[in-house]
Amino acid sequence: MMFDIINRKFILFGYPFGPHDFFLLGLTMIASIVFIFLFTAVFGRLFCGWVCPQTVFMEMVFRKIDYWVEGDHKNQRRLNESAWTGEKLFKKGTKYAIYFVISFLVSNMLLAWIIGVEALGKIVTDPVEMHLGGFIAMMLFTGLFYWIFIWFREQACILVCPYGRLQGVLLDPNSIVIAYDYLRGEPRGKIKKSERRSHGDCIDCKECVVVCPTGIDIRNGTQLECVNCTACIDACDYVMEKIDKPKGLIRFDSLNGIKEKRRKSFTSRVIGYSTLQVLLVALLSYFLATRSDVDVTILRTPGMFYQEQGDDKVSNLYDIKLLNKTFEPLEIDLKLHDNDDGELKLLGDKIVIPPQESAQAKMFVLLEKNEIKKMNTPIVIEVYSNGKEIHRIKSSFLGPVEKK
Repeated sequence: MMFDIINRKFILFGYPFGPHDFFLLGLTMIASIVFIFLFTAVFGRLFCGWVCPQTVFMEMVFRKIDYWVEGDHKNQRRLNESAWTGEKLFKKGTKYAIYFVISFLVSNMLLAWIIGVEALGKIVTDPVEMHLGGFIAMMLFTGLFYWIFIWFREQACILVCPYGRLQGVLLDPNSIVIAYDYLRGEPRGKIKKSERRSHGDCIDCKECVVVCPTGIDIRNGTQLECVNCTACIDACDYVMEKIDKPKGLIRFDSLNGIKEKRRKSFTSRVIGYSTLQVLLVALLSYFLATRSDVDVTILRTPGMFYQEQGDDKVSNLYDIKLLNKTFEPLEIDLKLHDNDDGELKLLGDKIVIPPQESAQAKMFVLLEKNEIKKMNTPIVIEVYSNGKEIHRIKSSFLGPVEKK
């Protein structure tokens, strides 16, 4: 895949797309947005916690580096609050160096998706001055990723990402979210030995708050800052095991699922989103299935009548318009279908269409007079690209009809 926005070249799973396919891009974006609405209405912000690259890199790469170099969150806090010693300098320097290397690799991968692997290889192997713009772009991306993962972190989800802001209108009481079972957990109270407990299962240990990357208290209800990473679920389940209570005090559930002990997945909103999604996917699939590498239009030249030729032949002049959707030049040939006596004469040189460009040409079609039985004679023109038939264009041929 490649997303070369600057040169307007896109490749998806090996299929090239260009500016002429902009309507497909628009339709794909609309279908993606509707899918996000549908997914969120059913599963809440699950995408943020398990699919979004920001969270995946943060939880599966950079936070693991934190734990590997500095220890768990208690050791990290203790290290941050301690004075600058040799040990602290070594740990912080090691962590930041690893961060920079990974950020540099990530920026290279992103650049490869934009300009292609071959172009990136030239930037890496050639002298810097030959690709100064590419080198600057690579270092800017590296600096951006480094800054995000070393400091900005979850603030990108809270302050920048528009998807989080949409949660208030996309969620409803039947959406699956990270939820605290307040019926079971309240009233909260510390656990004491040899005391008959009259409180709920929540012992107010605040472990769910400590492990939350965005610093919220899930016990206060669903909040826009929750990215569904489930760290609070793991922490709470661990505590419940310690005090011999059943897991699931914090779990994936809907508000109605906790309040009414039932889940309703197929609401009117979900049905509406699903119907619209199916229609959009069907329409997009049709356009993709019928899409060809070359668009060909052949029309008889407006305002032109037939021309009498020698050898009892009649000719018509046709306009040809072609569009090459690939990234390779194409040589086009034209033939008459099922007509050995007919003839095609192209005006000018052979038709060669540059990559991602259009071309125009004119041609004469000549038929024998005795083949013309009516004023409009149907003809079929075969279009070949690099020796392979790609289209059959139907048209009509104007000619004289002898009176009997």
